[in-house]
Amino acid sequence: MALKPTIFKFKISLSDLNRNHYDTLNLTLAQHPSETAERMMVRVLAFCINAQEHLVFTPGLSAVDEPDLWMHTLDGQLALWVDVGEPAADRIKKATRLAKVVKVYSFNSKSAAWWALTENKFKSLTVSVYQFEWPQIQALAAMLQRTMELSMTITGDSAYIAAESGECEIDWLILQ
Repeated sequence: MALKPTIFKFKISLSDLNRNHYDTLNLTLAQHPSETAERMMVRVLAFCINAQEHLVFTPGLSAVDEPDLWMHTLDGQLALWVDVGEPAADRIKKATRLAKVVKVYSFNSKSAAWWALTENKFKSLTVSVYQFEWPQIQALAAMLQRTMELSMTITGDSAYIAAESGECEIDWLILQ
């Protein structure tokens, strides 16, 4: 018998000072049985950083040819492709042919090694690559509950997140 995903519900009061975007997001996410809490929370964080109308979560790990998040225009064109993790350069090269904007959010303890190996392959691609600090992502994942209310303020290259279970700050580096 296959393991079923775990469902999480988030109500996020978002203030993105960089883009003057203010919203209340009601998100329902399915955590794949093989997905870590850290990866799922990075998906939520990436959603908030890119929040806009028509941005949606894809099936995630169960759909290998799709990104973690994407946004289509009203005429069906792929406007935004967002990958979470450390994707292969070939995957991102294909994504740049399919989508107008491609972003990668790297986050785990091996992120620096991944970037050292793939940086030269990404230089010729039109892609934005961001790196989160692993200890900060672990602190964010430690706050995880099945139903959460979060307050998130994004300013500069940081997100300040407060929940009933605690608060943390997530910084990111722009690698490309």
